[in-house]
Amino acid sequence: MSQDVKALPIHPVILSGGVGSRLWPLSREQYPKQFLDVAASGRTLLQQTLERLEGVAGLAAPLVVCNEAHRFLVAEQLRDNALGSARILLEPVGRNTAPAVAVAALQALQDDDDALLAVFPADHVIRAAAPLRDALEAAFSAAAAGWLVTFGITPDRPETGYGYIEVGEPLETGQSAAQVKRFVEKPSAERAAEYLADGGFLWNSGMFVMRASTYLDALQTHAPAILRGCEAALTTATRDLDFIRLGEAGFAECPAQSIDYAVMEHTDAAAVIALEAGWNDLGSWTTLMDAANADANGNVLLGDVIAEESQHNYIRAESRLVATVGLENHVVVETADSVLIAPRESVQAVKQIVKRLQEGKRKEAVEHRQVHRPWGSYEGLVSAERFQVKRIIVNPGCRLSLQKHHHRAEHWVVVKGTAQVVRGDETFMLGEDQSTYIPLGEVHRLENPGMIPVELVEVQSGSYLGEDDITRIEDIYGR
Repeated sequence: MSQDVKALPIHPVILSGGVGSRLWPLSREQYPKQFLDVAASGRTLLQQTLERLEGVAGLAAPLVVCNEAHRFLVAEQLRDNALGSARILLEPVGRNTAPAVAVAALQALQDDDDALLAVFPADHVIRAAAPLRDALEAAFSAAAAGWLVTFGITPDRPETGYGYIEVGEPLETGQSAAQVKRFVEKPSAERAAEYLADGGFLWNSGMFVMRASTYLDALQTHAPAILRGCEAALTTATRDLDFIRLGEAGFAECPAQSIDYAVMEHTDAAAVIALEAGWNDLGSWTTLMDAANADANGNVLLGDVIAEESQHNYIRAESRLVATVGLENHVVVETADSVLIAPRESVQAVKQIVKRLQEGKRKEAVEHRQVHRPWGSYEGLVSAERFQVKRIIVNPGCRLSLQKHHHRAEHWVVVKGTAQVVRGDETFMLGEDQSTYIPLGEVHRLENPGMIPVELVEVQSGSYLGEDDITRIEDIYGR
């Protein structure tokens, strides 16, 4: 089954379906960690995932698999990326990584009948891109020969938060790839220390390289229900703007399983390559702190923070001053609507906070105060009975839907840029310091025809002010 890897088209597959609940309150359901600059690097995790692949020869345009609700976030963040225009597969429901990679494999085979997949989660940090690119070259060769290749991270501490891979015999003398002897679940602290001392165990990274056909054959053998559901989902898929909407009925029938559980733990073709590249999956506030640069007191301080007599803390301020005195070994994260304070050893319990917010139907589990839309964003400033005030930003060349409201009227004041307004039968321009009134029930739309963002203050008044009081008459975004 050996073949020259240079003859195989290589398709990057980016898995962007996660919700990142362990990094609440920064990460939310509608705006999870892969779309954030959580490491204060100037680029989001999703953007960094593609950027570290630049320079790898033979790459096709990327395939991104994401939640349907995140489609415009993905499209905006991947605009003009160096790897080419991404094709975005929209999951109607979350089904874990095995189905996500399966639909990407089926899509890649429609373009290239011998496609090679390079699969990466969108929410990891890799500090050193060069070692990753070197490891990819070895992985491409092994995958071309029929192996399902994963990357194992060389551990530097006994870690109980990761699964492990026990390394078997080398595939060939002198090669860096080896057979996988077994996968091991997250261990106890004692067992993790044994694995570190043994030297034959690696952290399971969740990154893979494989032939699309090899993976689908393995699914047919070990998880045929996933393959059937994904084939049906892609057969019934529809195209919407730049997106491929997977058929909901077929995809929903897929068992929700990881690649490891569905295939890698059962196949005889699993191989692993050791990787030392400054990898971090940012699975908790503690791991995020480990990936950052601490100051002389062991603190990671981001934003407007004053830490007095405080040591070994992660303190992040997003919207206001945060001050601490005598604080040690804690995580403090402030956003416009929520504050998290936890001892570092307890941060895994953040998921329980999110669960309680969800059970209480609290919006803090779902969205930030600033809510992103395909045309820009809005942010709630003041909310009271029968009125609320919002700050709205409309990006250049974008426009809101043509719409009306049954329970509220709106006042708009432009504070930056120039807006084009449709109000009933009228169409007119508003400049800075100009305003207009939208009566209850009036059909209206706001558009930015200029070259800079339009910012306005919106005052809503009425008996009901929920976001679902919108009747869309025309919408270029297909909502």
